[in-house]
Amino acid sequence: MNPLNSPLEVGVRALVLLAETHPQPLDLAQLVVLDHVMLHTSDYDGPPSLHPALPAGAGEIGMKRGVLEQALLVLIRAGLAGLEDRSEGLMYSATDRGPVFVDILEAPYAESLRERAEWVVHHYLPSMNVREATREIANRSFVGSTIAENQL
Repeated sequence: MNPLNSPLEVGVRALVLLAETHPQPLDLAQLVVLDHVMLHTSDYDGPPSLHPALPAGAGEIGMKRGVLEQALLVLIRAGLAGLEDRSEGLMYSATDRGPVFVDILEAPYAESLRERAEWVVHHYLPSMNVREATREIANRSFVGSTIAENQL
């Protein structure tokens, strides 16, 4: 199993985001965008990014959705997240146990995730349009990969 971007790692990141928005639920598209922004905050005038910029970011978004779906199932089975059928569609939220679990994580990376999640939820989410944000990420990634390819 690859530990990077595995359902376990992505699940922890999703839980950190859901704990920060608790009790407000998020849909899958919102979680995909917020997870990307949380990892690449400096690209959005936020704190230093947790992960380096990659030229294949558009592909990262596409793959993230599938892994995130698997990760959310793990969180639901563990009782840390729940799924709600709302008029807006399927929405995910942290259970009351979710934020408690996030609070007991002591690794420096977990603390950095919590800090970035707080920034993302309070500075990026309120004005986020999911379609535009997804398009921007894909375009930014495509432009970045084109520049990287031209430099080779």
